[in-house]
Amino acid sequence: MISPVMPTYARADLAFDKGEGVYLHATDGKRYLDFGGGVAVTGLGHCHPHLIKALTGQAGRLWHCSNLYQIPEQTRLAERLVAASFADSVFFTNSGAEAVETSIKMARKFHDSQGHPERYRVVTCEGAFHGRSLATIAAGGQEKHLAGFGPVVDGFDQVAFGNLNEMRAAIGPETAAILVEPIQGEGGIRPMSLDYLKGLREIADEFGVLLMFDEVQCGIGRTAKLFAHEWAGIEPDVLAAAKALGGGFPLGACLAKEAPAAALTPGSHGSTFGGNPLAMAVGNAVLDVVLADGFLDRVDAMARRLWTRLEELIAAHPEVFAEVTGAGLMVGLKCVPENAAVVGKLAEGGLLTVAAGNNVVRLVPPLIIEDSHVDEALAIMEKACAELAAGN
Repeated sequence: MISPVMPTYARADLAFDKGEGVYLHATDGKRYLDFGGGVAVTGLGHCHPHLIKALTGQAGRLWHCSNLYQIPEQTRLAERLVAASFADSVFFTNSGAEAVETSIKMARKFHDSQGHPERYRVVTCEGAFHGRSLATIAAGGQEKHLAGFGPVVDGFDQVAFGNLNEMRAAIGPETAAILVEPIQGEGGIRPMSLDYLKGLREIADEFGVLLMFDEVQCGIGRTAKLFAHEWAGIEPDVLAAAKALGGGFPLGACLAKEAPAAALTPGSHGSTFGGNPLAMAVGNAVLDVVLADGFLDRVDAMARRLWTRLEELIAAHPEVFAEVTGAGLMVGLKCVPENAAVVGKLAEGGLLTVAAGNNVVRLVPPLIIEDSHVDEALAIMEKACAELAAGN
């Protein structure tokens, strides 16, 4: 008999009833160091006092207000994101998939408004993950996500990861945009080289297509910049953000430059809950912390310390880990044994991680980790490596 909750997840036999900072407490009382971060969502850890204050304060005033009316905190959050990024305008959503959907719709609407309705196709990269809606699984192009959901939504072409020649060759008269993750998350924590990102900007400019980045997982300070593409010194035309933007509260955003944003005229797109007062209060609270002087510098310092320790771990245990990939505090460990076994062994020791594609274990801890948390995580990992090597 089917469970009351639809069986769409292969859930671990773990349940949590309390979170504090970088720790989660299970219902059996065991404490876990959370280096999964709700899959890169709890960027400021669990129950951050500034976020609690913002959410509870707003909850006592107003929960919901239709987008038919002005929402002051929404305007404030949009202005702050614009001031801190490449964008000129922002549309708020409830999730990353919705933010990517908005990006795709914007690309089509932009070219239609320019008199080119034939330009509707989007080029993506192998290994991509852009969400679970019908359009975004088509954009991701992974068979494991597409199986059973045919016919596949038309309008997407896919090329090899990191190959500029293939990308250039894929641009045709029907192409509207290029859509990539600067660092693939589900695909195995695979960073695109900075030169590749620069090359994408050049290709987009040459062919008059939009350059769109999916920074749902790698944005909001994860790489020690507000957005990962900043390391390349280039700007996209459109960007999807979510996950850590709400710190655990459902919140996504589509950021765009003026020309593509202006294509979404009144009535062309909308959301019932997107940009609601509760989400906006939390989003502003998240930016209070992430944009504070010195915060991202500290993330960079902690990331460098973690990477140094992980490289030492790999050198000591090549039978368990082959390499470390990623950027900042978005880290992937390529496994020799099956990654699910490694994730399980780490959880036994009290460290939560997340499996990713390409047999990778994903480490996406809260951005507030300290030296002691790095030391604690590595001690658990050392023990797990020894036990895995011994066949335990």
